[in-house]
Amino acid sequence: MRLTRHTDNALRALTYVAIHDATPSRITDIARRMGMSEDHLAKVVGRLAELGFLRTIRGRSGGVHLARPASEIVVGDVVRATEDNMVLVECFDPATNNCPIAPACELARALDKALEAFLAVLDRYTVADLVAKPRVLEQLMHT
Repeated sequence: MRLTRHTDNALRALTYVAIHDATPSRITDIARRMGMSEDHLAKVVGRLAELGFLRTIRGRSGGVHLARPASEIVVGDVVRATEDNMVLVECFDPATNNCPIAPACELARALDKALEAFLAVLDRYTVADLVAKPRVLEQLMHT
């Protein structure tokens, strides 16, 4: 499974904001320090705000904050909310399934279990876990 750039950037943005949540984070700073496109990040931040993971404040002293404590933002929830398509193979989507053996296929069941296991592992982590070493992360961010 490969996460989309949108999800990757969402997790990276949440990580940055969690490290700097004492003060509002600006999209320009997040993009520059995390090596992301500012335009794409603006869309990601907007979506994270819609989903209730981030809170945005407009104006001169505005910026981005976590909408709730980092310990309450579950990584698996972020991935489920930001991934546009968790369909690993065609037969997972009844609208596009053209596979003649789908009703008896064990591969589909195995892949479904693998996806469940993948998400179950992510459900054990929060954004607070991702920023357990803030000083190291801060040093590694692009300047």
